[in-house]
Amino acid sequence: MTENMNLSDAVDSILPEARAALEELVRIPSVSSDAFDQEHLSASAAKVAEILARAGMEDIDVITLDTPHGTGRPAVLGHLPGPEGAPTVLLYAHHDVQPPGDSEGWETEPFEPVEKNGRLYGRGTADDKAGILVHAGAIKALAAAGGVPVSVTCFIEGEEEIGSPTFADFLQAYRERLAADVIIVADSANWRVGTPSLTTSLRGVIGLTVQVDVLDHALHSGGYGGPILDAVTAASRLIATLHDEEGTVAVPGLVRDTTSQADYPEEDLRADAGILDGVELAGTGSIASRLWTQPAISVIGMDVTTVDNSSNTLIPSCRFRLSMRIAPGEDPARAQQALIDHLEANAPLGARITTSRGEQGQTFKARESEVMDEAREALREAWGTEPVDIGMGGSIPFISDLSALFPDAEVLVTGIEDPDTRAHSENESLHLGDWRNAILAEALLLTRLGKRGA
Repeated sequence: MTENMNLSDAVDSILPEARAALEELVRIPSVSSDAFDQEHLSASAAKVAEILARAGMEDIDVITLDTPHGTGRPAVLGHLPGPEGAPTVLLYAHHDVQPPGDSEGWETEPFEPVEKNGRLYGRGTADDKAGILVHAGAIKALAAAGGVPVSVTCFIEGEEEIGSPTFADFLQAYRERLAADVIIVADSANWRVGTPSLTTSLRGVIGLTVQVDVLDHALHSGGYGGPILDAVTAASRLIATLHDEEGTVAVPGLVRDTTSQADYPEEDLRADAGILDGVELAGTGSIASRLWTQPAISVIGMDVTTVDNSSNTLIPSCRFRLSMRIAPGEDPARAQQALIDHLEANAPLGARITTSRGEQGQTFKARESEVMDEAREALREAWGTEPVDIGMGGSIPFISDLSALFPDAEVLVTGIEDPDTRAHSENESLHLGDWRNAILAEALLLTRLGKRGA
């Protein structure tokens, strides 16, 4: 038997325990949003510490850090020393999850894991509690196959789903314990079921709240409608200026790249996203570039009179919130100012525009290296097929914090989601076959890194 077959057997031997641990985690409703009971996060962190201990990790601490930016959510930090001269690998994932959303939209209970057709359903099954078990499973499988060939640090965060507000403070406070030669972030996706991926770029994210005022009080629409546009109509006209006739973002001066590394057929996008028949795609350039390397702007919320509460009244004010994804290489502060300048320059008929700046999430672009090649080879062996380099339209802003603090470390972004995962939505699920392969791929990669040395 080859070494790889032995490691594959070792992964299969630990898989039932890893599956049971994943289900235990999913049953804990560890929503990090302030509107939810934060005691569940403490329970989740304690369970993560227990899982890491069972995998053989040492020096495990559950840490809740007080910072100038507030008190952080509980994180778990653990270490396992490797052979002398071996590289140190930092393994990242997060144990907090998104709120369950609309209960009517779930086909199963959101916090009760259920297997159907080879997928495990439940909030956090894929994002990102499966990532925790990829790390723990790889360590346990390596131990079963003869030993862990590298020094390992596990950092399991508890506030990723609320934007990691104390992440940078945590890095500074524990930088010596977090220092590593290679950083593996298990919080991304694969190309599709059966095809693994390395994420080589991430868009950044900009948040902006906009208030539109046209009157100092509401007016009867019959008495004053005509010469006065209500605030909702003014806001709608303003929102319409954000895109041109083709649906391309019209804010001037933003970085954009219309090339792409992968071919994403339109029929696949329509099937993956559930686009209704007859709805046309927006923008120009390849579909992959529109998803990964071009800016995008969405209205993600609006405060306005509801239909049930409506009357024949000119609405004096309304608010809306924009989420803008920015291309890799873009400066978030510059992009946010460009968006504000555009809105102020296009205020309809002199409507008063007030903006409130939100998050400024950094972009990410991987640098090519031999370690990247080792990761691709590990994915190739684990899945038995060629991996695909992908970008992601979503953002993981803290990766820039890691890169800034540890500039010499190689950062690898991996994951276990796929187009059917529905992360953040109802009916989130994990493909169990790909999850098993992800554990094997990480074990193979750690083996390869151990052979390379520090």
